[in-house]
Amino acid sequence: MNISVCIDAVLRGRPLGESLEAIHSIGIDTFEFWSWWDKDLNVIKAKKEELGLNVLAFCTKFVSLVDPSARNAYIQGLEESIEAAQFLGCPSLITQTGNDNGYPREVQRKCIIDGLKACVPLLEKTGISLLVEPLNVLIDHPGHFLSRSSEAFSIIEEVGSPNVKLLFDIYHQQVTEGNLIPNITENLKLIGHFHAAGHPGRSELDSGELYYPAICQAIEDAGYNGYMGLEYFPKDEPLEGMKYALGMKGF
Repeated sequence: MNISVCIDAVLRGRPLGESLEAIHSIGIDTFEFWSWWDKDLNVIKAKKEELGLNVLAFCTKFVSLVDPSARNAYIQGLEESIEAAQFLGCPSLITQTGNDNGYPREVQRKCIIDGLKACVPLLEKTGISLLVEPLNVLIDHPGHFLSRSSEAFSIIEEVGSPNVKLLFDIYHQQVTEGNLIPNITENLKLIGHFHAAGHPGRSELDSGELYYPAICQAIEDAGYNGYMGLEYFPKDEPLEGMKYALGMKGF
């Protein structure tokens, strides 16, 4: 398993170039971020090429997947995001579902599935993967529609495309449901990427109740050879937390 760093979280507030130089200085060669539309993509491309870095993922436009009237806007945002991803050589995009709109849950769930299915031809044509991320509603994202991994996995299965997978955020799922290792290893074929943070506090991996060495080793033992994205808000010097993650067994 490999490490990616979400620079918008772990290195928030730092200039882009400084952030990329920081991860490069400790031997990490892959990064991700949240929004692309408020960044200078030319600067990102030039800096990543200068340092020999890879962009793994960033978010598509924040348009609801549970609102059928927003589907055209969602697809348009996806098209624009794919264009940005191709420019940067980025293989995947992250999407959330949007907030619960009050309609019956099954109606909103079907809207997500139909919307994702409508995106599949575009994704398969371009080779870009779309990563659907459940978020916890208890602490960080009250009102968000998709929170439980079981419902998320069932949605991914119904969409039925290798270009649509789950982003399993270990922090969010610990807040939501726990039982992390069984939920991950039993559904690994549906997972395209991981995010990691300590809990409580959403800080470094060696803080709180989660024992990441065991979690990461179990994921690797189950056959996963992709990336674990560090997406936390450091309490201490950011480089130290990243060095701890690099030193864990499983990486």
